[in-house]
This record gives sequence, structure tokens and C-alpha cells, in this order.
Amino acid sequence: MKTKLIFLLILCISFQKLMAQAPFEKIIFKNQIINFGAAEPHQDAEVTRLQGGRLVYKKVTVPNFPKGTDVTIKLSLQSNGDRWDKSGSCFVVTDPKQISILDVSKGDKMFPKASFMSEKHGGVLPTENYKPVVELLRFMTPFGVGYFSNEEGKHRKPVYIPKWENEVVWTQDISDLETIVSGSFYIGVWIDTWVKEGYKIDLRLIYSNRPRKTTKVMPLANTISYVKGQGLPDFFAHGPLDYTFELKKNIKNVKLHYITTGHGGHSGGDEFIKIKNSIYINNKLVLDTIPWRDDCASFRRFNPTSGVWLRKDSTAYMDRETRTYKVKEIEERLASSDLSRSNWCPGSKVEPFVVDLGNLKSGKQTLKIVIPATPAGKDKSNHWLVSAYLTYED
Repeated sequence: MKTKLIFLLILCISFQKLMAQAPFEKIIFKNQIINFGAAEPHQDAEVTRLQGGRLVYKKVTVPNFPKGTDVTIKLSLQSNGDRWDKSGSCFVVTDPKQISILDVSKGDKMFPKASFMSEKHGGVLPTENYKPVVELLRFMTPFGVGYFSNEEGKHRKPVYIPKWENEVVWTQDISDLETIVSGSFYIGVWIDTWVKEGYKIDLRLIYSNRPRKTTKVMPLANTISYVKGQGLPDFFAHGPLDYTFELKKNIKNVKLHYITTGHGGHSGGDEFIKIKNSIYINNKLVLDTIPWRDDCASFRRFNPTSGVWLRKDSTAYMDRETRTYKVKEIEERLASSDLSRSNWCPGSKVEPFVVDLGNLKSGKQTLKIVIPATPAGKDKSNHWLVSAYLTYED
């Protein structure tokens, strides 16, 4: 009898350990509409819609992971009738007790003056009582995926694509951000749509529960126009972003995470020209890069409503009769979604640049972001969507 009790106790302990190490998955949004207009009748009661529905968020509670864990974010998107490519951002509010974009959007608070980069764009820089949201995932919607993935677009489909995809799915390892996506927190998604149809998304967080070293997170800047009081972020054309902050103690294994995309939407705009991004920490150049994507044609299957032009070209082909290569002039499809862009493609996510800064000593620190951008004009909406944060160990 005693042996059986010991065996059962060991079995129970082993089961508890197994359960403690089991992966955990949290569904945040399911078939959630993001649009500019009326809410759908059967909206999730836990979801709050802001800015006419262009931003949705909810409070989420998941387990705490004292020993750390890997975290993966997974976002699926379909067009619900919006046929254009739009900027998108999934974010987390790091400290809801402070002023946040959620308070500002509801009219309860105003952005602190020190957070402004220009008269028309507040909420960019952290202050004592305000922190910009931290981006978990930057993405760009494709042209019409899902809603327009039908036979009507068959004449736009290149021969190398077997079919138009029904959705686009992005995953991102955000394990460095585990401490701000554990316990209770506010998470949201913003898409720059201006039509009532908008988009439909699913969002989930996946926790491996595999022990790993945890890191803390410090927001540094975010230029995305999530809410009112944040106009077109075109200020890089007029000077750098400068931010001074203070560390109360030494921190180690510091990494800078930098997400950047250029936009304009017109010929010669910052969306379509190569512009260098230079990042300085404490007056030291730590990142000097031209953010650019020239693989956008690989996302063609997600873009059924992309504009298509015909371009004359010459091609070598195998002649069936002579079994030799010949050259002839043809007309080739060129889709708008194929064009190279400033660090993004329609249907792509945006990978952060990660820079190892080593250890930082207590005291004042400086961040400078230099982008010699093109000024915006009446019909030229040049701007740069930039966010930055530090991860570190005490």
C-alpha cells in the first residue's frame, strides 16, 4: 500500500511538472474587423474600437513566467473589402497607469508637450508620465487578399502563381519582449484604413514555457500616427529625432531594436527611393543602413487587386522546332505590388534591426535618428514610420 502511495505521489509530481512546462496559447482577436465606420453587430464585447474602428484593443491576462519563456506572435489578415495596401502595427501598452495613446484617443488625456516632435505630432518621445507603445509587429497589408481572391482577377494573375491566396499570415519571435506580454496588459492593432469595409484579422500569442533569460524593455520612440494629435510624421525632412534619457543604474547586454519604413505613395516619394537611416547612441554611430526591399514580386500571390501595367521586354526562349534559344520581344506584366520599396512590400512584415550595444552605465544617454527624408507637400505625403526600444538585463 505504501509503495502504491509513493508511486502515485511521484506520478502526480511528474504530471504537475509536465503541465508546468506545457506550451500556452492565447487567442487575442478572432475574425476582428478593423475598418473606418460602424462596428459589426456581433463585436467581441471585450474589444474597444478607437478612431472610427481603425484601432482596436483589449485587456489580456496570461500566466506569468518566472523563469522566462519564448514568445511568438501570429497575425492572420484578410481584406474585408479594402483593396489597397495599408500600414499596420500590433502594439502593447507597457504601463497603463501612465498616459497612453488609449487615454488620448478617448479624450481623457493629452500628449505631454515634451513628447512632441512637431506641433502636429505628439506622443513620439517618452516623458516622465508617458511612454510610447512598443511595437510587437509592423506589417503592410497586401492588395485585396481574400476578399478579392476570386476568378474576377484571373487575368491579372501571372502564370507562375497557381492561385490567389485567401489570407496572409505573419509570425514573429518576440521573446525579448516577454516581460511586457505576461500577466495583464493591453494589446492592440492599428491599420491605416479609411473605408468602411476594412480588414479582418486573427491574432494570437504563443508561449513555449521553455525557460530562458528574461529582459526588460525601455521604449525610446514611436512615430506612427495611431490617434488624434498625431499628424503625418514628416518631421525627419526638417531635422533629426533627438532624445535624451537617464539611466538610474548600470544595465548590461543592451540591444537596440529599430523598426523603420518609408512612405509616400507617389513617383519619387520616399516609398520608392533609397534613403539612409543613421542611428547614434551617445553620439556613436551604431546603425547606418539603407532600408530597402527588392523582393516584392515574391508576394504577388497575396495581391489580387494590385494595379498592373504592360512593359515591353525581350526574352530568350526555347524554340520547339529548332531546339535552340531565340530572343523575341514580349509584353510583360508589372504589378504595383512588385515594385521595390523602403523596407517593405505589400503583404510583408517588417523585421526590426537589432544592434548589440553592450553595457550602458548609469547617467544621461542620447539617441539620435537621422533620415534625410523628402519634404511632404500638398499632394506628396512623404513620411517615415519609425519605432525604437531597448531590451536589457539589470
